[in-house]
Amino acid sequence: MLTITLHDLRYRARQFLIAVVGAGLVFAMALILTGISNSFRVEVANTVDSVGADTWVVPPDSTGPFTSFGALPLDSVEQVAASPGIEQADPLVIIPVTTEIEGEVRNLRLVGHRLGGLGDPELVEGRSARARGEAVADKRLEVAVGTKITLAGVELTIVGRTSGLTLLGGIPNVYASVDDARDIAFKGAPLITTVVARGVPDEPIGDLTSLTSTEVEDDTVHAMEGAISSIESSRTLMWAVAAVIVAALMYVSSLERMRDFAVLKSLGSSSRLLFFGVAVQAVAVTLLAAGFAALVSRLMRPLFALPILMPTSAFVVLPIVAIAVGLLSSLVALRRAIAVDPSSAFAAAS
Repeated sequence: MLTITLHDLRYRARQFLIAVVGAGLVFAMALILTGISNSFRVEVANTVDSVGADTWVVPPDSTGPFTSFGALPLDSVEQVAASPGIEQADPLVIIPVTTEIEGEVRNLRLVGHRLGGLGDPELVEGRSARARGEAVADKRLEVAVGTKITLAGVELTIVGRTSGLTLLGGIPNVYASVDDARDIAFKGAPLITTVVARGVPDEPIGDLTSLTSTEVEDDTVHAMEGAISSIESSRTLMWAVAAVIVAALMYVSSLERMRDFAVLKSLGSSSRLLFFGVAVQAVAVTLLAAGFAALVSRLMRPLFALPILMPTSAFVVLPIVAIAVGLLSSLVALRRAIAVDPSSAFAAAS
């Protein structure tokens, strides 16, 4: 049976190649969607981790530092620093900003921090900001070291660049002094949006809300729950489309092999053996399509503006899904194989 199956694959190589390419492109899109969905979570974790805080203190009506825009008096830093269990406390100002860079309107998220304190990000190029008027930008802002940008009338010179510090689907973070950020957000008023601290408070800090880094991550990801859910639903649809493509191929192939099935049944082949032959063909197509998808998905990444971070698990799951799709698709051809009358083999020969 295996020899017959492999021979049929060679005989109908063109048909199977078309199915491999079609299903492979669909699998590649599913991988891309997986990478986009994963990037939403990874960028949040990277941004939160880059601050280096154990505790985030926000206004009482705020759900989180990245999803709510609230204000705290600057002296809240001293209040937090004096709390038992807190080792270090620093101010942060986190605000979304829209500006024009080289004639193009760009969105970014400004993170104002105490220079040299919590919130100072790790760099891949240049140096950290050391004074007012200096800033560090993520590479996705696409500005070189030495470039000047203006945010709400405040001019900042990019002195360093980070990588992977974005939010909400690739919006780059820009890190500057907390004083510059207060000028941009509050016109210099003694206000901040959050206090970050090393250590965990032993008791509630007045009426302020204390969040762990995990809670901040969960809150920020929750803000993108709708987008993530839509992407994952689209990925499921991609698997279904791939199954339809392979099932269509197997159905057409089964129509062309009706006499073969009749002969095999007349020679005593069981339904289980026929299913094995059909399943081998379908799984071979989907596994080849999975391999094709793994290569093509890398070439497709530049076509998408959103960051794509492919988890290793995606490449582990892909062949498993491919096998499942192949087996399900083969059921269409199996029905034709089982239904064929063995006597039709002799009728055709006469």
